Amino acid sequence: MKYNFDLQIDRRATNCVKWDEFSDPDIIPLWVADMDFETAPCILEAVRKRAEHGCFGYTHVPESFYQATIDWFRRRHGWTISRRSFIYTIGVVPALSAIVKAMTSPGDKVLIQTPVYNCFFSSIRNNGCTIVENELLQDDTVSIDWEKFERQCSDPAVKLFILCNPHNPVGRVWTRDELLRMGNICMKHGVFVLSDEIHCEFVYSKDAPYTPFASLSDEFARHSAVCVSPSKAFNIAGLQIANIIAPDEEVRQRIDRAINQNEVCDVNPFGVLALQAAYSREGEEWLNQLCDYIHENYLMVRQMFGEHLPGLHINPLEGTYLMWVDIRSLGMSSKQVSDMLLRKAKVYVNPGSMYGEKAGEGYIRINLATRRSLLREGIQRIINALGA
Repeated sequence: MKYNFDLQIDRRATNCVKWDEFSDPDIIPLWVADMDFETAPCILEAVRKRAEHGCFGYTHVPESFYQATIDWFRRRHGWTISRRSFIYTIGVVPALSAIVKAMTSPGDKVLIQTPVYNCFFSSIRNNGCTIVENELLQDDTVSIDWEKFERQCSDPAVKLFILCNPHNPVGRVWTRDELLRMGNICMKHGVFVLSDEIHCEFVYSKDAPYTPFASLSDEFARHSAVCVSPSKAFNIAGLQIANIIAPDEEVRQRIDRAINQNEVCDVNPFGVLALQAAYSREGEEWLNQLCDYIHENYLMVRQMFGEHLPGLHINPLEGTYLMWVDIRSLGMSSKQVSDMLLRKAKVYVNPGSMYGEKAGEGYIRINLATRRSLLREGIQRIINALGA
């Protein structure tokens, strides 16, 4: 079946975070990581059927929920997850916070690689921990400062490393060798790994495949917790469903306790059914076509920038649907550029500084997950504003 990702869907006046942030109807929002595509038909059918029942009380999570996830990751990513490893929860951000709570004590240090997803910062601070930043090396490509990474991991106060795989916002899909090197350094120094893999379905090249961190070795699996969810891939974040994969029993018990302490253990009945529908063969075909469409969006935008704004460097997009643009040649801060584009072009993008005050400065993040005609209009407005 051929799916139509050019379908125009009016999301305004639906209490949509992405579209109802501003009252001006002319603003094109290319910011928060939320897609403008109607979700897969198999998910819509599952949700409609459940809605027709009319009773929406507390829900039991059936064995078919776990099996759907196990089958999906085995089939699609070559990762065999044991049934006992699961902890379900309402979302990846609550999962992050609970894992930080479980695996650290107030005052401990938590290592992150910036620029990185802004909720990492709040999850660390909210649990009374101190942020340690290993700034990524950003040249023509993005790489890791390995010497600094090991030095930071060797600090006895660093108890936890939060890995973003694939990495939001820079678009890197970490290679197997890079993950092995990060993991071996963490294991050497007794640093627990929390891997946020919510963007794992968005990869665009066989040369840069997604590798689940916990799939690399039994030792890595025992000393890590991996967060996964269909919410980004299938645009169902509002249905609030995610899984933490923690193979070690003691680790899992600690995280489960934190999940209950944070009161994020009761999930949405629609989310439970949506996950099972998403992780079906029909959901997979829809997702494959979606990834092709988003990659074509990226190639279009890259070409437009190359022709009209050649002074701005665009990171190669290996993963996610978020384009990381180097604007340092403009001589303005990322917030100044973001504000100017909102005011002058009526396009809203994320300033890089929100992903790290130092490491993200001089960049903007653009969401590519919208219909192509709207994206083309938004990018043309950006070109007109920055090229003037």
